[in-house]
Amino acid sequence: MTKKVLVIGGCGRIGNSVAQDIASHTNAEITVTSRDRQKKIDSKFNFLSLDLANKAKIERAIAYTDLVIHCAGPFHYRDGSILETCIDAGVDYIDVSDHRSFYERVIQHHEKAIASNVTAILNTGIFPGISNSMVKQGIEEFDRPQKIHLSYIVGGSGGAGLTVMRTTFLGLRNKFSALINGKWQDILPYTEREIIEFPQPYGKTGVYWFDMPETYTFADSFAVDTVITKFGSIPDWYNHLTWITAHIFPERWVTSPKGIEFFSQVSYFMTKITDRFSGIGVAMRAEIIGEHEGKEKKYCATMTHNNTAIAAGAGTGAIAQLILDGKLKQPGIYPVEQALSTPLFIEVMKSRDIKIMTSC
Repeated sequence: MTKKVLVIGGCGRIGNSVAQDIASHTNAEITVTSRDRQKKIDSKFNFLSLDLANKAKIERAIAYTDLVIHCAGPFHYRDGSILETCIDAGVDYIDVSDHRSFYERVIQHHEKAIASNVTAILNTGIFPGISNSMVKQGIEEFDRPQKIHLSYIVGGSGGAGLTVMRTTFLGLRNKFSALINGKWQDILPYTEREIIEFPQPYGKTGVYWFDMPETYTFADSFAVDTVITKFGSIPDWYNHLTWITAHIFPERWVTSPKGIEFFSQVSYFMTKITDRFSGIGVAMRAEIIGEHEGKEKKYCATMTHNNTAIAAGAGTGAIAQLILDGKLKQPGIYPVEQALSTPLFIEVMKSRDIKIMTSC
């Protein structure tokens, strides 16, 4: 029987990439949603006009689905009701959520998901998503892992849309907690610039502290003392502009909805120009330090892709494929690293020609 997949927000840049990946690797019947009734979509998808405020219509749509994929961010604003509806309907769920506040809101339904036999996997995509599994793969090389340092850079817009821009600016002014040397400490976003060497064609570039779900979930998933997550953009002068926005402009400019929308629109316009020479790719680097067989050890893994949005689609689509194929069933609510095994991760990355380069 053909499985049915509902991609909420499936007409956006990331949502469409997810739908395209699933179509390439499964024979599922895929329905994509948007608030815009006039949205043009690929002929291989069904279309459903859907507003997240219309609870009754959402319930009807989910009731006839085998898997729901939530791609309608920013997740700072989402209340978890889509996941709750899936749990009530007994429908598996994955999302591309990218902020710890959403994780904290929905993880309270973990036991209810188990009771309903619902597998719910959060934070899928590229970062978070593939990044989580890269780190897990490295952690398994240690007897006692101690420190995780995860960095990512994106070229220009990354091929994504305005929602990703909004997500970036939403995360600029609020302090967040990070585990440093065994203690939770308050961190200011976009501070402590560090030059990291990524694989070519990216090379050395600056990254800054940024609040990511991994900052929080890694501390829960792995017995480590320190978790560092840093983000940057290319060209590098975007980093300096973002730093100015975070630390020089009046707080009300950056925290108000109008201010966030203004900065997002301006940034998106700028990337339309710079994407032509910066590219829209992504690079990630995970460094883990710890002990193995009584000796100190350092492990490093890197990954690059020439289109961030496509890579994000692959990260989410791969997990969707595994759920649809019956290879991944784990009732409850989990971040990627607590649900996806390393052998399965390697399998789905290989099938998508995504290479994780490692050195020890």
